Amino acid sequence: MHLRFSDEDEQFRVELLAWLEEHPPPIQEERDDPPHSSADKRPWAVQWQRTLFDAGYLVPGWPPEHGGRNANAVQQMIYFEELERRKIRRTTNPQGLSIVTPSLLDFGTPEQVEQLALPTLRAEISWCLGMSEPNAGSDLAGLSTRAVQDGDRFIVNGQKVWTSGAQDADWCMCFVRTTPLDQAPKHKGISVLAIPMSTPGIEYRPIAELTGPDYADTNEVFLTDVEVPVENLVGALNDGWRLAGGSLAHERAMLWINYAYDQKDTLEQLIAQAKERGTTDRGRDLIATAAIDEQALLALGYRGFAKFQKGQASPEHSILKLFGSEALQRTLLLGAEELGADGIDLDILAPSIWRSGSWAQQYLRSFAATIPGGTSEIQRNIIAERVLGLPRS
Repeated sequence: MHLRFSDEDEQFRVELLAWLEEHPPPIQEERDDPPHSSADKRPWAVQWQRTLFDAGYLVPGWPPEHGGRNANAVQQMIYFEELERRKIRRTTNPQGLSIVTPSLLDFGTPEQVEQLALPTLRAEISWCLGMSEPNAGSDLAGLSTRAVQDGDRFIVNGQKVWTSGAQDADWCMCFVRTTPLDQAPKHKGISVLAIPMSTPGIEYRPIAELTGPDYADTNEVFLTDVEVPVENLVGALNDGWRLAGGSLAHERAMLWINYAYDQKDTLEQLIAQAKERGTTDRGRDLIATAAIDEQALLALGYRGFAKFQKGQASPEHSILKLFGSEALQRTLLLGAEELGADGIDLDILAPSIWRSGSWAQQYLRSFAATIPGGTSEIQRNIIAERVLGLPRS
């Protein structure tokens, strides 16, 4: 069987590649002036995202007024594959573009779409997500940050952690408890507020990375008597759990292509390293396993996509997120181990998946990749309960 795209879809690819030739991404500018976090609006990043938006190539499946061109599902997949193949990023604020904006379009008021979603698409404002908390971790329903309505405002108190880009973000999409735990099931009392990060009472503390002490994307965020207008409520009161499901679905849906191509790039460099330095029978077996993982990622991704295109449920997305992040982690560890003592040499670079770095640095950073979009532990629970139908223990 020979699988191929339709002539119409291949024409979309041709036009996309021609456009990229005429409008080259700011690769050198990014190297010279890298973003400081995942909400840092560097001038080159703002200009590039706005260029994509104006041309309908920011989110091609959306209508033109939202930065798209009404591309069909197959064309959208072609788009993401071509950008990932060339390591072209659409934005330096991925949570704003791929999680917050779809959530605002799905659940927000017309005023919120006009005042928040469209400026985000045009790279005029950036976002962080206030979800994880010190005593809740990946259990969103266990959050304790409290929002009490007082007339035409909410008063918010609590703490968030691992908040990416908080130090540079203009806004936070913050998940808060609006009904106490003793008055409703814990997942029934959550709401979502859009909060300007400049609001009095918000304090953030960046958390430096062990693999790069000069770089800090995640933050602790403290909210003390923060006043938020009621019109900043996104969706219905106490309906945040449904919105969270939509938000994370947006994130998980985009991850498998990244993992598949990151695995491909890492594998290619691993093979080149083995040819140059030699390897053992065990090393060859493990490299072959990594190659099988790459093909399995692509096959599962296409299978899940085919279901999505037919409007069917796609449990592959949960499997792909778990499998993709952990397969990449295993391959990076193999690259470091194959170098022996040289594996900790910071001058022997691995593929630049998460900024530059040695094999050992990239391996250590890969643990963070098992967290966004739902941790590996959460993904295993979802697969066990919702895909395999196993009982709760």
